[in-house]
Amino acid sequence: MVRPYAVKWMQQQKKRQKKESPEHESPPSVPSEDEDEVPVVEEYIEEVQNKKRKKKDKKKNVKVDKPKEEDEGGGEEEEEEEEEKQVLGKMDITINSNTENKLTEFSSPLDMLPGLPSTVAPVDKSQLPGVIFVVEKASLRVGKVGKKEQILSGDEHATFLTRQKLNPADFRPDIVHQVLLSILDRPLTKAGRLTALYVKTDDGELFEVKPHVRLPRTFRRFSGLMYQLKSVKHIHASGKRENLFRMIKNPVTRHLPVNARKIGFSYSSEKLVKMRDYVAAASDDVPLVFVVGAMAHGKIDADYTDDLVSVSEYPLSGACCVNRVCEALEQKWNIM
Repeated sequence: MVRPYAVKWMQQQKKRQKKESPEHESPPSVPSEDEDEVPVVEEYIEEVQNKKRKKKDKKKNVKVDKPKEEDEGGGEEEEEEEEEKQVLGKMDITINSNTENKLTEFSSPLDMLPGLPSTVAPVDKSQLPGVIFVVEKASLRVGKVGKKEQILSGDEHATFLTRQKLNPADFRPDIVHQVLLSILDRPLTKAGRLTALYVKTDDGELFEVKPHVRLPRTFRRFSGLMYQLKSVKHIHASGKRENLFRMIKNPVTRHLPVNARKIGFSYSSEKLVKMRDYVAAASDDVPLVFVVGAMAHGKIDADYTDDLVSVSEYPLSGACCVNRVCEALEQKWNIM
């Protein structure tokens, strides 16, 4: 690697040889391909750039009040450019194609990558078609078992419910947990296509779940979360004011779009459809609202639905029904 001071010394030696033997003049030296000249240019450019950065930092710290100082700054930049040209001329460096490629590293890095666009057009997800889910008849009743209030479950509190002359099969909060996990874990939701999610309990309360919330995986934690929601009426994110769960006023239709098409599911419906074809025939201009039941037996009592369909010849759970709907929408909107 040739240093700048070595280049000057070599030039001085050549001048002395010419003075001593003027008759035998040697031909002009041509830089060989093996000589590593590029690092010399790179080191010089780095020094010049460091000087410019220091001067810019000084200018930022000092307030400029007079236009004369701006002219002086411009003159300094011109002098620096002239010094660069003079030094490069003295060094007699022939910049080949490889040198030019390395010098372009100081330009924008995106210009060096032809496969990457310099600007990426942002996508407005609010303009993309979306879907809304309404979970009906969710069993989230609160009862005082012993000295502690909690969400009643048919498995854990069967003796208590029997003493209260209630059917333990009607208390299934685990079904709500499964349905919500099936909705929130789908690629459809992660792609931002889930517009809203509402849950209506069997005791008449209605609450909203934000699409980006991460639901607890274990049922015990989910049960504690629902008890907190029923008590406090809202649950906000840690360190933020955004409500991830919040109680809202009935009926649910006041929170739905005006032109939305509301579709309910029931095994007893005479209209058996293939979900893929049914969703493909729907227009993207009309928001789709799917009403799913979260109870062990029976059917939803939703008078606000426009259509009541069945997606299988066999009775399916609410989570399985949700998966069929989400899979059909993901195929329609090409969500992998």
